[in-house]
Amino acid sequence: MTPTRLLIVDDEPSMLRYLRAILEVGSYQVETVGSGREAVERIQRDPVPDLVLLDVLMPEIDGLHTLERIRSLRPELKVVMLSCVSEPRKIVQAIRLGACDYLTKPFEKAELDSILDRVLRPGKEEAAQGANGIEEIGDDRYFIAAGSAMQSLHAQVKRVAAVDVPVLILGESGSGKEVVARLIHKLSGRARGRFLKVNCAALPLELLESELFGYEPGAFTGATRSKPGKFELANKGTILLDEIAEMPPPLQAKLLHALQDQQFSRLGGRLNITVDVRILAATNVDIPQALADHRFRPDLYYRLNAFTLTLPPLRDRQEEIPLLLRHFMARFAARYGRAALPFSPRLLEACLRYRWPGNLRELENFVKRYLILGDEHVVREELVPSGGSGPVPGPGTGAGGARVYAPRPQLGPSHAGERPPGGLKSMVRSLTGEAEAEAIVRALDETQWSRKRAARLLQISYKALLYKMRQYGIEAKATSGKSTG
Repeated sequence: MTPTRLLIVDDEPSMLRYLRAILEVGSYQVETVGSGREAVERIQRDPVPDLVLLDVLMPEIDGLHTLERIRSLRPELKVVMLSCVSEPRKIVQAIRLGACDYLTKPFEKAELDSILDRVLRPGKEEAAQGANGIEEIGDDRYFIAAGSAMQSLHAQVKRVAAVDVPVLILGESGSGKEVVARLIHKLSGRARGRFLKVNCAALPLELLESELFGYEPGAFTGATRSKPGKFELANKGTILLDEIAEMPPPLQAKLLHALQDQQFSRLGGRLNITVDVRILAATNVDIPQALADHRFRPDLYYRLNAFTLTLPPLRDRQEEIPLLLRHFMARFAARYGRAALPFSPRLLEACLRYRWPGNLRELENFVKRYLILGDEHVVREELVPSGGSGPVPGPGTGAGGARVYAPRPQLGPSHAGERPPGGLKSMVRSLTGEAEAEAIVRALDETQWSRKRAARLLQISYKALLYKMRQYGIEAKATSGKSTG
């Protein structure tokens, strides 16, 4: 068996000697060079190393520029960065440039062995994560990575978890942003500290400020005693600021100060309080639009955006739907003391054709209803995007007579055995408009056609709702002289 070839790049001779000594004991074939220029020259000759250990801080050509050059010449070559603890932003930049992992100095041999094992033999770690790509996080939460998109996301989470910088998590409502945040916390050096979540869209300005920073007696009516805020309670831990783009602008300035200095004062207080908290932020808002509308401060966005993770919607992860259905069914059957129900081929096909506008949250609730009702026919009708049999208003009209969208060709019984034109993916794409329009009409019905309330319910901006109503031809429902705004 050919030994694994390692190339070590570091300008410190003592570090090169140390790494060579401990790695050759592990039966690796080791080469060392003292500069980025030498590293670039070496990887262009055969045999190509299997992995490069590359120092970040070097004279002449630093590690990041060397990494860029290596990735352009040998994009398949695995690179692990060596970095000082005080350089977390350089590590983040290295990950963005394609480094597959990093190691902070000083380190123990066991840490190096663990990273080499993870990078060179990834299948071994995947098996340790649990069968079928399911990783338990705690508090009855699981991270599921059956498809390539979520496996790639999981790899990014692992790399950024131990780098103590803010992370911005983007994704549609219900796509699992909180689960990703909890996984970052679990894999970080703060795992023994608290993980606290604050929903920035759920509270008005005054209550949100006191929730985050606490208050002193007399700060407002009813404040009879001092109370610590989430920042104090999460000291040495992690805070998730959910729906960060919905935070009132006046409070964004105070949050920015707390992020920059790790200091703040309680509401009504005079003393500065210093904390050590990692900030994770999540939103389903279109960030460029929020910045253009002056609803989100650019300086706060750039402070939070040290690293960005984007969750794909469930409709782009169809290969995971069967696994998710079985996973949720097993969980809820055990929780409610019921026998797990099977998913017939017909029900599974309906689940694969459905767009899941509510993402994981909608799928989870669907499985609960199926388990409780025990009637496949009833729940399958819920997945009909439009038409007379489902709970959704028929084509062309919404509840109360509002026009929704033009009818699409129906797949009646005579079409049951035919293959849809363009295949399943083509059909799924064609249903996007219907699913969105139906979700909008439902939200409008639930809010008595108040567009502002419906926008909040759908967790989109008011302008976005008006745009989509025009796009799908959804007309405002007339109400006895009352405004629908």
